[in-house]
Amino acid sequence: MTTSDLGSDFGAEAAWPVEDAPEEPRGPVGKAFRLSAADSLSLGNALSGFLAVCVLAWSAISNLQNDVKFVPDPRFFGTAVVLLLIGATCDLFDGLVARKFRASAMGAELDNLADVISFGFAPAFMVMIWAGFSGKVPLWLVLCAAGSVLLAGVVRLARFACVKTKSGDFMGLPIPMGAMTVVSIVLLFQPNYITMAAIFAVAWLMVSRIEYPKPKGNLAAVVLGWMLINVACLTIWAAGLAGGDQLIKVGATMQIAIVSAIPLRVLMFKQQQRRERRSENAG
Repeated sequence: MTTSDLGSDFGAEAAWPVEDAPEEPRGPVGKAFRLSAADSLSLGNALSGFLAVCVLAWSAISNLQNDVKFVPDPRFFGTAVVLLLIGATCDLFDGLVARKFRASAMGAELDNLADVISFGFAPAFMVMIWAGFSGKVPLWLVLCAAGSVLLAGVVRLARFACVKTKSGDFMGLPIPMGAMTVVSIVLLFQPNYITMAAIFAVAWLMVSRIEYPKPKGNLAAVVLGWMLINVACLTIWAAGLAGGDQLIKVGATMQIAIVSAIPLRVLMFKQQQRRERRSENAG
């Protein structure tokens, strides 16, 4: 064997694919496992959503165990909605706390994962419990409506992580507001084709390009106050106290009205801008 042959063999060996060496960790890896105060709020949001699903599931299981036809119990639904509102309050504060104090390396991911549980899966499961046992609409339609809420929420969160609007507002209905609107429909109405269409409409608003204002400053305080009022109304309603039915109807109606009014206001504003451009061009 000649020297050139040895050189070619070594050259061929050097060209063989070898297992990549493990990359050196980048950044403060140890700190990535430390939970901040904001992360604790995100975990509280996830736990609230999980408990809401457990409450709804137990309401159905307890009836089925007793061989009784399942009828949604307002107490269980009220408890589940209060838990979702607690999750929404945690979601409202985790961003504020992260900006005020310290955010961990996994804060944004924890926030999105918690939102999927509380405002994607939990309201979708509520739709199934509300309409799936009623027999008033086909089961396939109920599955489609519940699935649309879950999938729209997942897409909404993924887009929020990737796309930033110039105005800084939300593109599409924020998932907590979408979840509360679905809950309002469930609390106000009986399952039928019209309410199924309304749930599909909420799912569409979440993935639409309509911009919704981001709660900042005074608006954030108003949103928090609105949540606390809703919790109080739901507690009164679930406890069966006098006036509870009227309070829950007013609160749910206002939630649906607010969500419906914003897209109409945006459309009117865009039409006004188009008229102004046309008048400027004509002038």
